Amino acid sequence: MRFTNTRPDTIPVLHAQDLCKSYGPKKALEAVSLQLHAGEMVALLGPNGAGKSTLVQLLSGLFVPDQGSIHILGHDMRTQAPRALAGLGVVFQQSALDADLSVQANLLFHTDLHGLPRGVALQRMRTGLQQHGLEAERNAAVKSLSGGNRRKVELVRALLHQPAFLLMDEATVGLDPASRKALVDSVYALTREGGVAALWATHLVDEVEQADRVIVLNKGVILFDGTPAALSATCGGLSMERAFLQLCAQAGPAAPR
Repeated sequence: MRFTNTRPDTIPVLHAQDLCKSYGPKKALEAVSLQLHAGEMVALLGPNGAGKSTLVQLLSGLFVPDQGSIHILGHDMRTQAPRALAGLGVVFQQSALDADLSVQANLLFHTDLHGLPRGVALQRMRTGLQQHGLEAERNAAVKSLSGGNRRKVELVRALLHQPAFLLMDEATVGLDPASRKALVDSVYALTREGGVAALWATHLVDEVEQADRVIVLNKGVILFDGTPAALSATCGGLSMERAFLQLCAQAGPAAPR
């Protein structure tokens, strides 16, 4: 499934500025700012409790920041939420599929929410399932699928309305190595061939070693935002994984959130 970027490159797909979020006395995020542009694959790395889930919840509109702003394709999440969310596709850490419904029923529910004409929806669904080798499973109940195939269905669903921004939240949790690689490769292809901007939140560095940029988040604060090569250079030429671990160790352990 290919996407066409019809907006100027000068307009960020995502622009988040000075995001703050607290739960009672605990600060989950403090003055977090980031941008993504069309065709970028950006890794959001952080240990458990770093604030990744909170950031994902803010960017996906599930939570509202205490302070700061979020714009997707120039649309303000606070005042233009429907337009902002129309440009966003999400694969959450926890499955959001109805396990008792068929693959097709799950996908059509999503396209109905986005107001897609049924003919367009069916064509995009057919194309997406074929690309991931799932056409034969179209009428199968989701609960009958393997974990890897369920994730593929979630990715197909997230892309049916052709978003410009794809948010992946620990999307490979519980998958076997082959399924993990297939999902990662699919998202890389979307960014490099389709122009989608993707933010991949994970603590598994091997999934994002080929990312265009790396953002390291710990204790609710961004410790680094730059290329993988710059991250390595910042930490004396260490590998990306060791550099990530070193930065987080220097900042101290993150409090559970």
